[in-house]
Amino acid sequence: MSEEKHGHGAGRPAAGGHAGPKLPEIDVCEHGAVIGGEPQSMDRRLFMQLLAYHVPPEGSVAASVEALSLALAASGLDSVIYADVNAPRGLALVSMSEDPGDFVRKLRPHFDQGLPAQLIPRPELTMFGRSYSGGYERDLAQWIIERPADTATKAEWPWAVWYPLRRTGAFEKLTKKEQAGILREHATIGRAYGEKDLAHDIRLACHGLDENDNEFVIGLVGAELHPLSHVVQTMRGTRQTSEYIQHMGPFFVGHRIWSSRD
Repeated sequence: MSEEKHGHGAGRPAAGGHAGPKLPEIDVCEHGAVIGGEPQSMDRRLFMQLLAYHVPPEGSVAASVEALSLALAASGLDSVIYADVNAPRGLALVSMSEDPGDFVRKLRPHFDQGLPAQLIPRPELTMFGRSYSGGYERDLAQWIIERPADTATKAEWPWAVWYPLRRTGAFEKLTKKEQAGILREHATIGRAYGEKDLAHDIRLACHGLDENDNEFVIGLVGAELHPLSHVVQTMRGTRQTSEYIQHMGPFFVGHRIWSSRD
């Protein structure tokens, strides 16, 4: 069989001199609002990872927190440690970097050397994603790089709810105009909570990065826990959640006990 029939060699002349299919234009940059007639574009984004652990009865929670904080500080990555509200001996950390290689080259070596051996990973709560633009941000770098890190580490917002989600394929079949209207409803509610300093969100894309094939990771942070639960409840009534969310969770609920910016 020819290369063309197998789907190989796209863009090269096929046997007999016939041109192959035209390749699509690929743009991996983030894009923001047009400012002064100039479009914003940059090839940067922030990667964020949540890892959760259980401290068994024979281990010390306090010692584990100290070991985690030392490992994170040595890595040089912006990071936070949470006490798991739903697991009395549970801990989790969120670390972040523009370079995903840092999680392997800078963070992992310190984990191999410095963490108590009895710490038990909870892979079902692992989340990993990247910040992304919606195309309307007026300060692209601030939205993509600075805002997620500032939100996660802000001392006045110690409570956090993190969860992954996946939309149904039907959403992708809607027109861009229909999608925009659905997302606008969702965003308007989120802004209302943010304006009242009740809940602030971190939105990450995780297409191809999640072992359970989720598409997004959401972080909600704030001064109090109840508003974070309330915004999740309110969002259930939106068209996006009620019609186009295939799966949400598991939910991690934590209270920050350490931050690299403290």
